[in-house]
Amino acid sequence: MAIVHERFTEVAGSEHVVEQLAAQWPNAPIYAAFATSAGIPAGLTSQPRTTWLDTCYGLVGRRSYAPLTPLIPAAFRSLDLRAFDSVLVSHHAFAMQAALATHSAGVPVVAYVHSPARWAWDPALRAQEAGGVVGSAVLTALSRMTRKAELAAVKRVSQVVANSTAVAERIALWWDRTAVVVHPPVDTDAFTPNPSIEREDFFLLAGRLVPYKRPDLAIAAAMRAGKRLVVAGDGRAMRSCRTVAAGGDVTFLGRVPHDQLLDLHRRTEALLMPGVEDFGIVPVEAMATGTPVIALGAGGAIDTVIPGSTGVLIQPGDDECVVERFASAMKTFDRSDYDPDHVRRHAEAFSRANFRARMQTVMDESTG
Repeated sequence: MAIVHERFTEVAGSEHVVEQLAAQWPNAPIYAAFATSAGIPAGLTSQPRTTWLDTCYGLVGRRSYAPLTPLIPAAFRSLDLRAFDSVLVSHHAFAMQAALATHSAGVPVVAYVHSPARWAWDPALRAQEAGGVVGSAVLTALSRMTRKAELAAVKRVSQVVANSTAVAERIALWWDRTAVVVHPPVDTDAFTPNPSIEREDFFLLAGRLVPYKRPDLAIAAAMRAGKRLVVAGDGRAMRSCRTVAAGGDVTFLGRVPHDQLLDLHRRTEALLMPGVEDFGIVPVEAMATGTPVIALGAGGAIDTVIPGSTGVLIQPGDDECVVERFASAMKTFDRSDYDPDHVRRHAEAFSRANFRARMQTVMDESTG
């Protein structure tokens, strides 16, 4: 069996998925378009095998891979996977092109889909990410190519696995395929409750500060509610977030180490998640510490947050409505309404062990 992943350029949720796939199938070689040492999760015991595009990535200093993007599909199609009996692909942009590198329609290919390339299929998201007239034109052209490539590759996939119900719905809409849902692994052993730590009067926003996660909405809501907000994370939206927060009781900590993040989860009233996530690992990490979540009722949060039991789901709407609804939820939030032990037990359903077991079942059914 071979495992194929998009790229190893930073350690985030999809890299932790591959880390657990490698733990379940330790003898499977792992392929990626290109890699940098900082992007390889610690749990991988062997170095990924990269394509010819990795040499090009080295020539640009292993920094921005944006100039290489149009070449990535061809790099995956150039892989030689003929020696393998099955292929497991971790896909969110181009990796599924590896399905066309097996050279045999009889080789089972299972695609674990973090999402179809949302920027390629969703014009609204593409508009947020374009960055000017030239950027918009380039992204539009790349999107056409990506949609065509995904539709061609998915025909060779034996089983599509979605990381959430929302992603399964996108797969049905955009690819016309049915997907089984297997939620991604969350390190519930690293995020644990500590009953001896007292909760404090602040809300927490954690994770990368990027436009699609809508950190600006959480900040605006906290200011409207007159509540203290602590922001743990960094990203290209930091400057705009600070502008929104001017004059409010908002503390920006930047990116924090694990121990500090764990302490924040244990002390906060609740975690805020104002954006639409494919799945959303941070909210489950918060719940693993016994902390409830106030989240937008869309995307992965629908799978992970149980209203009135582990948190609050905010009805989606335009920005003004969402800010007002988050502010109202923060003003009326009562931590005594939630049992930390119950919140923790719910989060344990998303453990690494459960993920590995479910993926083993999927592979057995797909290759048997």
